[in-house]
Amino acid sequence: MKVHVMPPSGLALIHSMSSTQRWSEKAWALLQLLLMASFSQAEDPVCRRIGDPEIPQMFKDGDIILGGIFSFHNAWKNRQDTYMHKPLPLQCTSLKFRGFQYAQAMLFAIEEINNSTDLLPGISLGYKIYDACASIARGVRVALALANGNEGVSAPSEAPCTRPAQVQAIMGDTFSSICMAIASVIGPFHIPLISHLATCACLSDKTKYPSFLRTIPSDYYQSRALAQLVKHFGWTWVGAIRTNDDYGNNGMATFTEIAQQLGICLEYSVSVFRTDPPDKIQKTIEMIKASTSKVIVTFLSPTELYVIINELAQHNLTGYQWVGTEAWIFDSESAAVDRHHILDGAIGLSIPAALVSGMEEFMLNVKPLNSSSNEMFTEFWETLFSCKFTQSKSSTGNQRECTGHEDLTGVQNSYTDMSLMPIFYNVYKGVYAAAHALHVILSCNKTCNTKVQLDPFTILQHIRKINFKTKEGDEVYFNENGDPPAKYEIINWQPTENGIVDFVTVGLYDASLPADKQLTLQNKSLIWAQNSPEVPVAVCNEKCPPGTRKVLQKGKPVCCYDCLRCAEGEISNITDAITCVRCHPEFWSNERRDACVKKEEEFLSYEEIMGALLTAAALFGTFMTAVVALIFFRYRQTPIVRANNSELSFLLLFSLTLCFLCSLTFIGRPSEWSCMLRHTAFGITFVLCISCVLGKTIVVLMAFRATLPGSNWMKWFGPVQQKLSVLGFTLIQVVICILWLSISPPFPFKNFKKFKDKIILECALGSAVGFWAVLGYIGLLAMLCFILAFLARKLPDNFNEAKFITFSMLIFCAVWITFIPAYVSSPGKFSVAVEIFAILASSFGLLICIFIPKCYIILLKPEKNTKKNMMGKETPKAF
Repeated sequence: MKVHVMPPSGLALIHSMSSTQRWSEKAWALLQLLLMASFSQAEDPVCRRIGDPEIPQMFKDGDIILGGIFSFHNAWKNRQDTYMHKPLPLQCTSLKFRGFQYAQAMLFAIEEINNSTDLLPGISLGYKIYDACASIARGVRVALALANGNEGVSAPSEAPCTRPAQVQAIMGDTFSSICMAIASVIGPFHIPLISHLATCACLSDKTKYPSFLRTIPSDYYQSRALAQLVKHFGWTWVGAIRTNDDYGNNGMATFTEIAQQLGICLEYSVSVFRTDPPDKIQKTIEMIKASTSKVIVTFLSPTELYVIINELAQHNLTGYQWVGTEAWIFDSESAAVDRHHILDGAIGLSIPAALVSGMEEFMLNVKPLNSSSNEMFTEFWETLFSCKFTQSKSSTGNQRECTGHEDLTGVQNSYTDMSLMPIFYNVYKGVYAAAHALHVILSCNKTCNTKVQLDPFTILQHIRKINFKTKEGDEVYFNENGDPPAKYEIINWQPTENGIVDFVTVGLYDASLPADKQLTLQNKSLIWAQNSPEVPVAVCNEKCPPGTRKVLQKGKPVCCYDCLRCAEGEISNITDAITCVRCHPEFWSNERRDACVKKEEEFLSYEEIMGALLTAAALFGTFMTAVVALIFFRYRQTPIVRANNSELSFLLLFSLTLCFLCSLTFIGRPSEWSCMLRHTAFGITFVLCISCVLGKTIVVLMAFRATLPGSNWMKWFGPVQQKLSVLGFTLIQVVICILWLSISPPFPFKNFKKFKDKIILECALGSAVGFWAVLGYIGLLAMLCFILAFLARKLPDNFNEAKFITFSMLIFCAVWITFIPAYVSSPGKFSVAVEIFAILASSFGLLICIFIPKCYIILLKPEKNTKKNMMGKETPKAF
């Protein structure tokens, strides 16, 4: 027995699968059956194919044969096979001129190469072209016919039944699913398959499809370009419709993945196929009708597109913005089918425009008498000119008779339409790619080496490496995946006044550029759905304005959200912000929450009313002290001034002046020096002041004790001792302040915690121990002074300074005892105002209680300002 691989054109199961166009488990089983090995007896010296031979629809002999697979028909008749007899051949229906145009483009390239002496001199290219009828099963069948041929092969009884491939490369097919099936079958034989329109990204997988190449960019790039185009116009809520085959499913899967990365959501994603039952098509229409999105992204073949728009027209559903792929976006036949203008304003990607000199004339010069005489071409000619040949079985007396000399001049149909010239150009480039590879293999110069044994594997390797320019100046090469460089034009459907659609190029997409420069739109006015000049809106929600953030709605896609206002202190200055950004501590959000504004800095200033009033009070106290000092200086020789050590009185007045003035250091913007000065100056001047009062109190007590018989108290506390006591008490406070400033001095501090929208400029204490030590020492001296003055309260009335000192100390202590809780509880600048008020109140208390009564006597009761009156003894009053 001899084993040989053959294409089983007579297998009974092959036609039972012709009713489906999609891959399924049965389809894969079919492909396995197609590769079934057949057996013949050893005594039979001839290897023959079992089954009916496949006759090419177009054929021309040559030194080297190229194969072609195009779909001249777009459908076939469904038959219910009983498997009781051999199934009949597939009967193709629905003739399409596009397949003939692709075939003519291939013939044009072959004829141009044969007429040239540069590329393959002395070598003639022939061709075998088959009709795949848009059927996967038939596509595989004719591919095997191209690989094996129909002729028998004589072989010795012991030799294997093998021979070289009948064609060196195959051009086609149009559909991705058919190409996947063909590439899977012929891939192990390394026969190059060069497609002009199969864009499925899955075909770039060289482990599955090692011999597949194409002259059209992969959907890997087109899906990304579509996603970027949709994002460019701000459409984040779209619908999606795809053809239920490898082209549509793979392309839409990639688009969905990239769209999600760009923040685009699909409201629905449905698949359709030309053979779907009406109820399924109806469900798709109902889904479109119920949707809220007005933008529909498509990965549809023209046939499925026609099914959808016809149904939409019957339901009068218009106003949708269509986004299309190269499969239909620049096809004038699609525009012709859209009689209800449902697709007007559509936008999408197309292959860059191309013009191949001589190709259009070649296509329009087709003649049946110059072509292969067969039934298919007869059908083509009769359909093209709406006539019948007399020998045609289907001819009737009602139709014009075909002469075979008809002229296409003036004929307007899809065959004469050259809008798909870029696709024809792809076929042209595929043929030239194979020719350039042959040029290298055959070492062509002026002649070619015809002794070289050609094999598809060598041709495939050279095609992958080719890099040439066409006569139009376009560079042709393939990357490691067998794909060409990805470039697209962005096409906009713009209807004209006469109802014809213009395909206007409004932009470009070049995948070789950096990501931010790949998509460029020209400054051209675009027409949108229903001839609107305004860009359609396709969002689940209106954009969240600045000042808000997006909050996803439960159970809905990420494109559906609510807009929540930013919290206080947070902002968003962009639309559709995901989060709000917290302002810097020195800033606060404005009312609209879209900008951070600098917080108001709060401190007690001279310009505000409270600061001005406290400043006026301090200056008034200083003025009063100066007036009292002048009065005392003017009347320094009078008894009332001299009675209690006039030097201490003047020192006390000086210290009171400093107390009034030191309050001014608390007003104004805190600085490093002002913070250190205000607390130390306050502490030292008040200790100086209290020390003077303490000295005067001690003088009063010593003076009273000195009047007693045998007393010598005054010699122990004379003027020198009084001055030393004041100096000693003050030096202790100076030491405390120096230690405070050395270890941890006060410093300017911005307090952000007390108020959310304000910055409190204050002086931080540095060391709290130092601050309370200063206050504590002042309080200690004040209490000591108060106790001594209280003990001297029963001195004679005429010598009543101790009583006034007691009153002044009561005021002083009351002020500073109430100061502590008021200071701690007062916010911001008011705490500073409380401290200034305490300083001024205690200073005024000392000034008024101690000096004003004496000024009253000096100025208004001079008769009492005598030594006799000062030394008078009267019964002391209770106190």
